[in-house]
Amino acid sequence: GQGVDEPLSATGFRQADAAGLFLSNVKFTHVFSSDLLRAKQTAATILGKNKFCKDLEIKYDARLRERKYGVAEGRPLTDLKAMAKAAGEQCPSFTPSGGETLDEVRERARDFFEFLCRLAVELEQKEQDMHGAPSRSSGTSEEQLVFPWTNHCSEAELSSSNGGASKILDANILVVSHGAYMRNWIGYFVSDLNCTLPTNLTKSQLSSVSPNTGVSHFMIKLENGNLLKPEITCVCLNQDSHL
Repeated sequence: GQGVDEPLSATGFRQADAAGLFLSNVKFTHVFSSDLLRAKQTAATILGKNKFCKDLEIKYDARLRERKYGVAEGRPLTDLKAMAKAAGEQCPSFTPSGGETLDEVRERARDFFEFLCRLAVELEQKEQDMHGAPSRSSGTSEEQLVFPWTNHCSEAELSSSNGGASKILDANILVVSHGAYMRNWIGYFVSDLNCTLPTNLTKSQLSSVSPNTGVSHFMIKLENGNLLKPEITCVCLNQDSHL
């Protein structure tokens, strides 16, 4: 939850190191993190291993915090399940006293995602204003688009989502958050925004909470800067081959 703001454990730092090495060849344009300490430390560790953007500023945002669990904060999952059972409900839809509902978490995720979309559109507009031409394209090092998980997904998924390997992204954003929050965000992508999913993804994988430092990759296309109809493709979900 968000009420217990503890640092990473030794295991957590090892996992963050592994994620940093896994992502070390990815050139990010922006980094956003939850303002909870464990997420801050994870983001800093990942950037510290990066070959291109060690000095990139990490921006902290309370909208990326873990779900608030009220009276269940800091208690074992078994306690939360017992509370849900006593109330005649099930996790994760059960909301403990003083906690956030799933709808409230989703609203935070929606608000933050729309902020990211506006950011991307503004970047595109600035690029056009500077160069008088739409969008950057080939000519820069393709190393910028080397994602380490590409051999875990089909070529069709990648080519359909990035429009060709030489296309340079207007924004390549690293977001560091928390498991239950991210499950809600992904649910929002799928149910509200019709996100295209990998063909081999199962329902149980889709509803699972990501392992610590699990990596998910989404390609977002905003046709003609249209913020209302983002085209979203999930390239991989909760990738943990680095652990």
